[in-house]
Amino acid sequence: MEKIKIFLVEDEIVIRNGIKNSIEWEKEGYKFVGEASDGELAYPMILKERPDILITDIRMPFMDGLELSRLVRQELPDIRILILSGYDEFDYAKEAIRLGVTEYLLKPVSASKLLESLKGVSSLIRQEKEERELLKRYAEDMKENTEHEKLKLFGQLISGTLSTAEAIDFGRQYGMNLSAHVYQIILFKIYSDIGVQGYSDLMVDACECLEEMIGKIPYICIFQRGIDGWAFLLTAEDEEQMEQKVERLAKRIEQMMESYKGIEYFGGIGSPVMRLRELPKSFSDADHAFSGRFLSRHSCIMRVNELKNMQEPGDFEVREFGEIERTRESVEKFLNNGTQEETMRFTEAYMREMPEGNFKSLLMRHYIVMDVYIVIMSFCEKMGISDEDFQAEAESFKTAIQSIHTAKEMKEYMQKFLSRAIELRDTVSGRRYSDIIEAAKERIEGTYMSEEISLNTVAAGVGMSPSYFSSIFSREMGKTFVEYLTQIRMEKAKELLMCSSMKTSEIGYEVGYKDPHYFSYLFKKTQGCSPKDYRARGKE
Repeated sequence: MEKIKIFLVEDEIVIRNGIKNSIEWEKEGYKFVGEASDGELAYPMILKERPDILITDIRMPFMDGLELSRLVRQELPDIRILILSGYDEFDYAKEAIRLGVTEYLLKPVSASKLLESLKGVSSLIRQEKEERELLKRYAEDMKENTEHEKLKLFGQLISGTLSTAEAIDFGRQYGMNLSAHVYQIILFKIYSDIGVQGYSDLMVDACECLEEMIGKIPYICIFQRGIDGWAFLLTAEDEEQMEQKVERLAKRIEQMMESYKGIEYFGGIGSPVMRLRELPKSFSDADHAFSGRFLSRHSCIMRVNELKNMQEPGDFEVREFGEIERTRESVEKFLNNGTQEETMRFTEAYMREMPEGNFKSLLMRHYIVMDVYIVIMSFCEKMGISDEDFQAEAESFKTAIQSIHTAKEMKEYMQKFLSRAIELRDTVSGRRYSDIIEAAKERIEGTYMSEEISLNTVAAGVGMSPSYFSSIFSREMGKTFVEYLTQIRMEKAKELLMCSSMKTSEIGYEVGYKDPHYFSYLFKKTQGCSPKDYRARGKE
């Protein structure tokens, strides 16, 4: 057990030596870390040693015990202070209480009396330390829940439903400083060419490496968006500084991703805004730029105005049928990684990429529409979508080809057809996710008693990144992974409490908690009573 650290301040050397030498500190479970003859000398020494208990005389030259106590409590709010005084005066006692002094002892104080007081104070200190450690561990275990709450906060920020004061207060709860002069949002995603459901060990490693890197940058608040990747909220003092920060971040990400060959990434940079309530504008621009990932042929991080300039000089000079070959890749990429909400924006971007002359030719219009039709039908076949699921839309689309005369009509039909394909893709993916969730549940129920089980280990077991798996699991199950795991463990613990004679510590160990104190803490937190009370209640 860690020893309680003691610091002594007393101006009378005979009394100071008497206290110091009359107690076998180490044997009694204490560590004597320093002494001084007055508050002025003691103060810097106390800040350096950071003792748990300060024993100080109340009347000393240069700086008395009350002044010392006031200064020390400002820097070390958890320290316990024992005041020694030869003056039984009420005013001193009142001031000592106001300063939060733990005990007020009259001199001369015997070693046994001092030890008795120290024992009571030490017990409180150890109890508080244990509670802080348990709370810290609980917060770490509930980190997944925190990420979900943070994502809700992000949704409120980009919808403009929070006042500035509310946003700052909520941000503070999650360790985010949202007080700044300039804000900017970047949306970012790492993905593979095998669709939203495809994850490899390399992808998982890339996601974890990215989150670790961003988490160390103090001016970035990171929000996990699950399937949609991440949102980075940057803060700065002015627009020039923000521009520098954005450029540095983009460069760091690009350098990191060079280590992950074969994995694509894309980022959309929003516009800088001066107020928190203007974040919807920054997000809208970032989202618009983010949609460019379906048209870009390479991984990059871009702004909205760069969407118009994606065709580099000399690139894609081939017109007509050659141009269609390029845009076909965009359709395939969108079907793999796009969302229902992005269908309209993708269709508009797709149409803009086509040379205007293509729409004037009946032959080219029909060719373009048929090409999209073939790409979609091929994708559906690859996804295992049956003809029955898609037959009505497919027939309607083929019939419409004959009546399409304008780019507007073409866009409308294409958007409708793509939207239905994405809907069916998500349905099939949902069935696949069901298989993944079942596999995860089996893994949890088979290994819940292991302290090693975690969101990361289960996510790796089903081949997903932790944030992606967390998003899928909570959506399918209606609760987070950690809530589900805790529920499984608590139900088993309650069963053992009622149906066995095992000790509480043994039950905690049996259901995956090697620390009996933490098990009791978590049981009370989730069940509303201690394991002991639960067992007693069942026997009434």
